[in-house]
Amino acid sequence: MNESVTRALTTIARYTALSLLLAFFTLPLLWLAFAPFDRTPTIAASLPRFTLDNFRQLLENPQALRSLRNSALLAAGTGALVVVFSALAAYALSRVRLPGRDALLYVLLLLSSIVTGTAAMVPLFNLAFELGLIDEQLGVILVLGGGLLPSAVFILKDFMDGTPRSYEESARVFGASPLQIVRHVVVPLVRPGLATIAVWSVAQVWGNFLIPFLLLRSPEKSPAAVVMYTFYTEGGQPDLALIATFSLLYSLPVVLMFLFVSSRYGFRFHGGIKS
Repeated sequence: MNESVTRALTTIARYTALSLLLAFFTLPLLWLAFAPFDRTPTIAASLPRFTLDNFRQLLENPQALRSLRNSALLAAGTGALVVVFSALAAYALSRVRLPGRDALLYVLLLLSSIVTGTAAMVPLFNLAFELGLIDEQLGVILVLGGGLLPSAVFILKDFMDGTPRSYEESARVFGASPLQIVRHVVVPLVRPGLATIAVWSVAQVWGNFLIPFLLLRSPEKSPAAVVMYTFYTEGGQPDLALIATFSLLYSLPVVLMFLFVSSRYGFRFHGGIKS
């Protein structure tokens, strides 16, 4: 009897803790879903007094829409850079036996995890200044892309290791060049991996605040993550209506891209080094 009571109390406690944890993560999402449609949103999640005026106000703000275009440009440029160069590097590391290859991959991954963008900001800023890339979106793309490349190479190498080499040998017999083999044989086989890297890199850039904030000086070049911090009323209070509406629109592209890629390819997210 005591054992059954203890088991029941343990089950109740476990489900109570899980419910509290679920509520902790659900309430911000409920606020994000309801606040844009509320006439007077507050920081508390509540049923809205329905209105679309917040969206009209956002569309009339040229800085908000321009910042979304800037975010799309930075995310697309960085995503393309990371996918192309990480695929070429991962293919080379997968096919060429180099002394210390596995150690090199681990070192790159370790350094990219320890030396983050915040820790390396001063040398990166000096480098961008010397190259004339301050207040240039290309500079932001290069800095963000360079920070994401080690992890992308580490992940994609596992996909490259899983492709049959017999396909490449057959293509070589018919005179295909290494780049043609990568483009027409390897890329179709590792497409789920490339899609994973593309979504991951775009999501990393889409929400990045520090690098664009420090490297970009012109407000018309700032992405959405930076512009969001300028939405204040004349009294200096956060404009919750504008922030909530902008946050909803800001989150939609990444969510839709994730759902599209997941439904088409599935997310077989693997990483590591195979012996």
